[in-house]
Amino acid sequence: MRRETVLLAIPLALASLPANAEPGFARLYKQQYGYAPSCNACHKDGGGTPVNAYGQQFKDAGMTLAAFAALAALDADGDGIANEAESLARANPADAKSTPDAKGDWLDTASLIPREVQAAFPGVRAYLPRDAVLSPADIARAAAMGATLTREDENTIYVPLENQRPVGTALIFPVAHGDKTFFLLMTTDRQLRITGLAPLNTKHVPAAARTGLYADYSGLALDGLPAAQGEGLPADIARAVKNAGTLVYVRLKGG
Repeated sequence: MRRETVLLAIPLALASLPANAEPGFARLYKQQYGYAPSCNACHKDGGGTPVNAYGQQFKDAGMTLAAFAALAALDADGDGIANEAESLARANPADAKSTPDAKGDWLDTASLIPREVQAAFPGVRAYLPRDAVLSPADIARAAAMGATLTREDENTIYVPLENQRPVGTALIFPVAHGDKTFFLLMTTDRQLRITGLAPLNTKHVPAAARTGLYADYSGLALDGLPAAQGEGLPADIARAVKNAGTLVYVRLKGG
C-alpha cells in the first residue's frame, strides 16, 4: 500500500518561525513565478543535498532575481523545453520527466521531504518543513554561541509530527573538507538534542562514511555543541555540525 506523507501548516510547538521564511532560491523563484517550488527544482534530493543542473545554472548566473532571465532560454534538464516555459507552466525545469503537458508530482507535498529524512523517522507520516532564513540578529546570536553563519547557510528544517505535535527535527547540510564537499543528515529529539548524524553523498570524501566520526555527538544539545579544534576531517565535521546545530537552534528558539 502506498504510504502518504502529509505536510501540515500548523504552529510549531518548538518555536515560531516566520510563515513566509524561505531560502534564497525558493524565495526568489516564488517572486519570479508566483508559487513556491519543491526543493527538487534546485537540489537533487531535497533541501541541503547537492544542486542539480538547474540549481547550478542559477548559481552560475549569480543567485539573484536577475538570474532567472539569464536562465530563461536554457534547458537544464535537456527535455527540449526552455527553463522559463516549464516554470511558467508549473513544471519542474530540473526534471526531464516533468513537462508542461505532464507536470508530475514535484509540487505534491510528499515530494518535499527527502527520503533520508523519512527513513530517519519510521512511522511518521506528517511533516512541517520550515525554511530557515537568517536575519542579521540570527547571525549575531549565532556568533555569540560560537558559530559563524552567513546567508549561504539558509536551509530547510524538517519537523516530523505525531498527533500534530513535533517529535524532533532533521537537517541536511554540507561539510567542506579541503576542496571537497559531502553532506550530513542531523536529527534531534523535540528538546533539540542530537539523536543521529548520518553521512550522505560521501563519494568525494570516502573517509567521511566512517560512522565512528559521529558517535560522540549523540545526546548533545544544539545550544552546547563543541567548537572545532585543530585541522582535518574531524575538525571540519565539528565546525559544520556546530553551525548547523546553531542554525536550527536560533531559528526554532528565536529570541
